[in-house]
Amino acid sequence: MERIRTAGLCATAAGLIALGTTGVAGASTTVPFRIDPASFGNPHGSFDVPPLECVAVVDEQPGTVRISGGKPEGWGCLIFAEVNWLNLSTGASGTARTSDGLHGFPPEAVIDTGSGQVVLVLRPAAGVVTPGFATFYVP
Repeated sequence: MERIRTAGLCATAAGLIALGTTGVAGASTTVPFRIDPASFGNPHGSFDVPPLECVAVVDEQPGTVRISGGKPEGWGCLIFAEVNWLNLSTGASGTARTSDGLHGFPPEAVIDTGSGQVVLVLRPAAGVVTPGFATFYVP
């Protein structure tokens, strides 16, 4: 009876480990950040211009990060925004720009940062807006 119980516990543990590994491998990590409009130079934002919710999505492909909107289907981030990034682990850096958001495709930028701790700043092409800032690890 003791052998059966031990075998059952081992089988359950192995099954849970296999399920946990499968779930983690297929999941992507989303890091939210926001951009606060400062209409007319008001650093506290404005009641008529809500904050823009953006996300950095990692774990989709090794060494890359996708910047898009935090709302359903990827909407909510700025079009033609400048994205400056720095990989703190390797020293690599670069600049990208989010897409135009036309033809039903949300604005996004896919950046090849390489693996490591990454920091980015997202700024609009024009206007008085507080830049968005995020830091995250890219596997």
